[in-house]
Amino acid sequence: MRKAVTDAMSKWANPSSPHADGRVARAQLEEARERIKAALNWPHELIFTSGATESLAIALTRTHRDAVIVSATEHDAVHRVLPESFFLPVTPDGRVARDALFGRLAALGATRPLVVIQQANNETGVIQPLDDLGQVVRDKGGIVLADCAQSAVKMPLPDADLIALSAHKLGGPPGIGALLVRDLGMLEPSGGQEKGYRGGTENLPGAMGFAAAVEAKRGWIDRAADLRAHLDGAIEGAGGKVVSKAAPRVPTIASYQMPGKPASAQLIQLDMAGISVSAGSACSSGTIKASKVLTAMGWDEAAASEVIRVSFGPDTSRADIYRFIEAWKHIRP
Repeated sequence: MRKAVTDAMSKWANPSSPHADGRVARAQLEEARERIKAALNWPHELIFTSGATESLAIALTRTHRDAVIVSATEHDAVHRVLPESFFLPVTPDGRVARDALFGRLAALGATRPLVVIQQANNETGVIQPLDDLGQVVRDKGGIVLADCAQSAVKMPLPDADLIALSAHKLGGPPGIGALLVRDLGMLEPSGGQEKGYRGGTENLPGAMGFAAAVEAKRGWIDRAADLRAHLDGAIEGAGGKVVSKAAPRVPTIASYQMPGKPASAQLIQLDMAGISVSAGSACSSGTIKASKVLTAMGWDEAAASEVIRVSFGPDTSRADIYRFIEAWKHIRP
């Protein structure tokens, strides 16, 4: 991935310029676009963005729809854009129930609702049954927007109309992402680059790194699943609780409760031990407060404030897990 970025940096030109260097850069950009689509098995449109946050903002504000329904456990990037949208409750394990979605759509009575549901939650890792839920939405004439920042390449993309991605979540460079679009006619154009749907000079080095990342081998994901299963068992054995243990979860994310110890105290002591974890969404963990995701799942504020979020990456080893377990046992009251 790094080589792809540096190679593109060394030959960089504006892909929208009409001169020869610009035309070469344009060809490279389109090559990257097609490589990403092929690797993700996405035959439709791809708009490059700065990341999933921008992709979600474009989809939320410029999709032709007459109502928006948002699951209660969506990323803050969704709730900040549309704080007054209709909420869709989740079960105690964090999943959207088909009956709840059907009831909310029927009560709303919209003719073209936009329904926003993450494929995998960024705090708990819980995977939503999006293909099944998507069929409910389409039966009502609606549009499905899936946040797949945490799940892309780790599992097949869902059957959605709009999909938000971030390259850095799958091993690519920061500052580049994509909005996958089944039909550009769903969106209001804004002018500028990306076929008129996203203005600004295209990030060719980022796009090339993005393409290299989605094409990389993913054998480490199975290893992450084994490591997480081992950590789950150890946490329970040490008196902790695994959040949404019974629900299907993406292998790279887990959340754990340490009863009697605030997450803020856990983070400080783990950091002192050289272990980097977070509480709640990693994007907003600079300020520690009870997770909206957990409270939406029925957790009380006191219990939710005792939960930390652990991520597993391609470099996570069994030795890292053993070290975490020992630190956990030392901190546990």
